[in-house]
Amino acid sequence: MASILAGDIRKGTTFEYNGKGVYTVTEFQHVKPGKGAAFVRATLKNVVTGQVLSDVTFNPTMKLETAQVETRKMTYLYTDGEFYNFMDPDTYEQIALNHDQVEEALKYIKENDVVTVKSLNGAAFSVEPENFVELKIIECEPGVRGNTATNVMKNAVVETGATIQVPMFVEEGEVIRIDTRTGEYMSRVGK
Repeated sequence: MASILAGDIRKGTTFEYNGKGVYTVTEFQHVKPGKGAAFVRATLKNVVTGQVLSDVTFNPTMKLETAQVETRKMTYLYTDGEFYNFMDPDTYEQIALNHDQVEEALKYIKENDVVTVKSLNGAAFSVEPENFVELKIIECEPGVRGNTATNVMKNAVVETGATIQVPMFVEEGEVIRIDTRTGEYMSRVGK
């Protein structure tokens, strides 16, 4: 089985932790205190049970056994109120996932979008949107003439319901490009 150094973990890294099961990294921070050795602080989520472990620390040189996670591209079809339905575009196989499994991705996906579904031993545990998505702004404060400074930000609600920080010159009705890994505005589309 392959391993990874704790210093190389990133959000989404999946590994076996202390024989307690398979966990994925939801947040991480490399800490270099003034005194003492550097370490990695992470929040982990069990991919099967959903249990969250906060403030887990690792020595950056510690080896972690990576888990064999299957990933495949699927199309988000619809929600029936309880489950979110996805389809494999090659085999037309459909799967239904609950809100907890898709919660993070819902901010950035709409019907017919392509997503990456991760599964362990045949059971899906997470959905990830494409790294960059284009969404229409449905609500934001109007831009004021002269406010073209790019470091001044305001809130904007996109068509999926997510709130994104955008520059003051971006207006309601425009389509923007968003980095889903950070949730940050990248640019306007078509301008």
